[in-house]
Amino acid sequence: MMFLSRVPLNPARVGTKKVLASPQVGHAAVMAAFPPEHITAAENGSGRVLWRIDRRETAIDLYVVSPAEPDFTHIVEQAGWPTTTAWATRKYSPLLDTLADEQQWHFRLTANPIRSAMDRTADVPLTRGKPSGLTPADQMSWLHRRSDDNGFRLGVCRSPQGEVPDATIIDRSTLRFRRGPATITLSTATYEGILEVTDPQKLRSALTNGIGRAKGYGCGLLTLAPLT
Repeated sequence: MMFLSRVPLNPARVGTKKVLASPQVGHAAVMAAFPPEHITAAENGSGRVLWRIDRRETAIDLYVVSPAEPDFTHIVEQAGWPTTTAWATRKYSPLLDTLADEQQWHFRLTANPIRSAMDRTADVPLTRGKPSGLTPADQMSWLHRRSDDNGFRLGVCRSPQGEVPDATIIDRSTLRFRRGPATITLSTATYEGILEVTDPQKLRSALTNGIGRAKGYGCGLLTLAPLT
């Protein structure tokens, strides 16, 4: 059993600012929503805890996918809207079970694209850029190369220039934060667009286990929404 949760965050709260500034703080807050024994038992099954913070013009939301049902009372009290809004959790199986070949979905993903040995031998050479050492084009190439292994291909749209991928990077950021005595540098890209299902089983695994690295730090959570 997997669950998908959304927790609205109040941007004026000190707790929210701490979570936004440090993925280490965010990781601790999310994991505190589950009894340790529940997560250990659940993650021996078919999924893991994934989380992502979405920042929009008028709202900040924490999204969490988990193999156990969470209790976000502490996050609501410290970083949310305790007198008006709690959180919403629903079972994830109804969506996972509906996935089928050739479906199209709107998607969002925050990931940690990295330069790996495979990247260095890819058909599209990677170039130096800011802030992560990868340019936006490099980061899009990273997602293209991982799409097939994760059961989807990026949608395409027609334009005067021909067919182009119907996906884009809407945010790039670099965070530096403390983890014990060490300073961690985390570079992320947030992707949004349309994907087409090519392998439902692989896509289910991507939705419940994440894509790429730094999953404990708010990366890797892919979410889908129906096209409107």
